[in-house]
Amino acid sequence: MIRAVLSAAFALSIAGSIALPAAGQTLNMMKSIDAPHYDAQRTTWGPTSDIVNMFQDTLVALDWDGKTPIPYLAKSWTVSPDGKLYTFKLRDDVTFCSGKKFTAEDVVYSFKRLKDPALKGPFAWRAGTIKELRAPDPYTVEYELEEPFSELLLQLTMFTNVIHNKESVEALGKDYGVKGADGTGPWCFESWTPRTQIVLRRHDAYKWGPSMYQNKGPVKFEKLSIRIVPEDSSRVAAMMAGQFDYTNQFPSQFIAQAKAAPMLQVQEARPNFQLLYFGFKTSRPMVEDKRVREAMSIAINRAEIAKGILLGNADPAFTIVDKDAQDFDPKSGEIVKEDVERAKKLLDEAGWKVGSDGIREKDGIKLQPKVYFTQAGNTPRIAEAIQGYLRRIGVQWQLQPWDSTIAAAKMAEQDYEIWSVTVPYLSAGDLMNIYFDSRNIPTPNRMNWKNAETDEVLRRGRSALNDADRAKAYELVQQQVTREHLWIPVLNISMHMVTSKRLKGARPHMIYQNTFYKGLDLSL
Repeated sequence: MIRAVLSAAFALSIAGSIALPAAGQTLNMMKSIDAPHYDAQRTTWGPTSDIVNMFQDTLVALDWDGKTPIPYLAKSWTVSPDGKLYTFKLRDDVTFCSGKKFTAEDVVYSFKRLKDPALKGPFAWRAGTIKELRAPDPYTVEYELEEPFSELLLQLTMFTNVIHNKESVEALGKDYGVKGADGTGPWCFESWTPRTQIVLRRHDAYKWGPSMYQNKGPVKFEKLSIRIVPEDSSRVAAMMAGQFDYTNQFPSQFIAQAKAAPMLQVQEARPNFQLLYFGFKTSRPMVEDKRVREAMSIAINRAEIAKGILLGNADPAFTIVDKDAQDFDPKSGEIVKEDVERAKKLLDEAGWKVGSDGIREKDGIKLQPKVYFTQAGNTPRIAEAIQGYLRRIGVQWQLQPWDSTIAAAKMAEQDYEIWSVTVPYLSAGDLMNIYFDSRNIPTPNRMNWKNAETDEVLRRGRSALNDADRAKAYELVQQQVTREHLWIPVLNISMHMVTSKRLKGARPHMIYQNTFYKGLDLSL
């Protein structure tokens, strides 16, 4: 059992083992998970997104409410009546960290690169179905779509759609996002030591911060040092010993302790939509039967997991979409109902019979699905808890954790039945389009779910010209995929930012598991 309280001596011993740069004008931050790289267009990975948002910018920013796009690199825009043409007027005072002037050509290049089939950008759909990109003058972009995209402006706030410098991309080649990357953000990429540290420096010329921040730039620190500290207890101890100024995704089991600590400030990001789920690769014979998938989903106790592992810092999830998210469908909440006896009956009906060792089998195959997940954070303990619940119905999960720097690549493979991530999202449409569109096979549609009805209803939601039509489409998709039991929704995860009380101006943002976002108002 995890100890509820760490002694001061223990905290100091752990924190003392973490070497930090000289304090000076450096902001010291911790995060638990590293990324495979920092090229935003080539990944879905949350650990990439937070760093990218620090050194690169989007055309529009996401306001604190988590739903309102506001001007950023684009100072204004208009939309044609048919929803197909967006005309963006750009700021004329923006430069990259390299000193290169930002213009419309950078926008055109960035989205053409994102849509290039050779890049295989897993989130390229976030930019809509682009017909043509035009730069009639240096500070105007005409962004023409094949069909309307109801959430285009919202999606343009996401890290996938940051603006890149062609010169930096071409100069670094396959090392782009590894050895460096140019950007227009308030911080500049300086170095990355995988699994250890990312170092960013201040962008001295930056003065175009979005209206949500009081300080429009530059930031008030010379450098930002982000250390990778995967061990929960080590991160807690280091914060309590005053070795770091900032950490997000704070271990849930230590939230109460952090709130009681006189040197720390705890803030919860609201709104916040993060679902911890386990998904089924439906093309694998062991889980191709909907009855098998439903049995696993209803044989667990979500309330016990939320209370016992996250100590109440999460809510049981019986739907894929949070009830407070845009276009949530209440009817989807009537489908998943925990019932161990029904779970056993479903497996019996599907032909999986209990063997002499208590594990079900069919045609000589044991019901032992392989389960992939990232070894950091809450997921390992939750996977072990579910493994225990499922033994009661004759299912034996084979757990396979992976380091965060290779987990995304492993999950893009096909040799497993179940996987888990905690997915952040902005709305029902956002989440449905990420995972359930067949164009996104094999990742992020790791279920290999290819269904013409799903694809068509998603298309209607994307191309809707009013809120009612959009909501109706996304409600239908939620009902369909929930009835198919493509996922086991487990928990809606709370997200906390913990800072030293000496750090001023800290406010958590909900965007894609980040909380930090731009960090413009931070000071000591």
